Amino acid sequence: MTNTVKAAATAFALAASATAGYANNIVEIAAGDERFSTLVAAVQAAGLAETLSGPGPFTVYAPVNDAFAALPEGTVDTLLKPENKEQLTNVLAALPR
Repeated sequence: MTNTVKAAATAFALAASATAGYANNIVEIAAGDERFSTLVAAVQAAGLAETLSGPGPFTVYAPVNDAFAALPEGTVDTLLKPENKEQLTNVLAALPR
């Protein structure tokens, strides 16, 4: 596991535990921490906010903005376009089919 992924997972776990008493779901926890603004935008663009706001359980690997910034230039902007919703959903959900 790369250091970026470890740091992201740690940051999300800390944010989740620190705000769990005040937030109702994963989306609210992530939205309450500016470090996850790119992830929240991607979750919303993929149409996954409602799903992740529902009852779990969910396992979430939540990259922070710095992890998204490390992707090749234009990657995030391209994935956030409405015409790429299916591709973005596949990247975020990573569920077996």
